[in-house]
Amino acid sequence: QLQLVESGGGLVQPGGSLRLSCAASGFTLEYYSVAWFRQAPGKEREGVSCISVTGRNTNYADSVKGRFTIDRDNAKNTLYLRMNNLKPEDTGIYYCAATAHVFSPCVIDDVAYTNWGQGTQVIVSS
Repeated sequence: QLQLVESGGGLVQPGGSLRLSCAASGFTLEYYSVAWFRQAPGKEREGVSCISVTGRNTNYADSVKGRFTIDRDNAKNTLYLRMNNLKPEDTGIYYCAATAHVFSPCVIDDVAYTNWGQGTQVIVSS
């Protein structure tokens, strides 16, 4: 059974950092296009970042460029999102997503992804 499980969320002060993880099971993440999305309270889900199958191509939403870094460890079958200099507007539930379709370059459009995790909550507040 294909499964994605996010972890690493929590409460952090503005300016702080978190690293989210997304562990895949039931399939080999290495062959999948993957991405991170988030949904803030009362808002629609938005794309945050994606990384290509090879790992050579990444893409970020303008709101997180220079602060967030996406990475994948194929040996651990895990996707990561390093978030630095967090702001209150980064608050939300963060989801990882995967698709067997190989996008080049990668895309951060939620309609492109077929498999989703349950999400991990991030709260940025003083």
